[in-house]
Amino acid sequence: MIKEIVVVEGRDDATNVKKAIDAEVISVGGFGINKKVIDLIIEAQNRCGVIVLTDPDYAGDKIRSIISKRVKGIKHAYINREDAVKDGNVGVENAKSEAIIKALKNAKACLVDATNEFTINDLIDDGLSISEKAQEKRSELGKILGIGSCNSKQFINRLNKFGISRDEYSKGLDIIEKNRSK
Repeated sequence: MIKEIVVVEGRDDATNVKKAIDAEVISVGGFGINKKVIDLIIEAQNRCGVIVLTDPDYAGDKIRSIISKRVKGIKHAYINREDAVKDGNVGVENAKSEAIIKALKNAKACLVDATNEFTINDLIDDGLSISEKAQEKRSELGKILGIGSCNSKQFINRLNKFGISRDEYSKGLDIIEKNRSK
């Protein structure tokens, strides 16, 4: 698994990167990069680092530039255009796993052992999954921890890959409970 969070343009890019390597991936949704996504990327950079891997085209360069201006110290991975073309379409979603791995190696991605500190049982026990207000509570905790709002499976991945500690997690839950009891 790589330590850094990989930032890509779209969902298909994210899917292809995850096929190539065990990594947490943030998809920015093309030019629709909003403050919420930038804040998530900043949190990822602060916690474990970020590698930006965008399409080898004008749009990819523009998105890379937008992120670079707002998030300092990030790494950049590049796939050669000829390695990212399929049926005339250029994009990370078309790259072979070898090209993605090579790009991440060239960006000096750090390899780490995967951690599984948090499991679905933690979320169930704490009302963050399989409960009436689980989504709302996950969203609140995600905001407190700076990892955003997502489904249970993705939330577990972010807790583990962003390096959230048990202490941070517990303190976040305490804040939610205090806010709800007011």
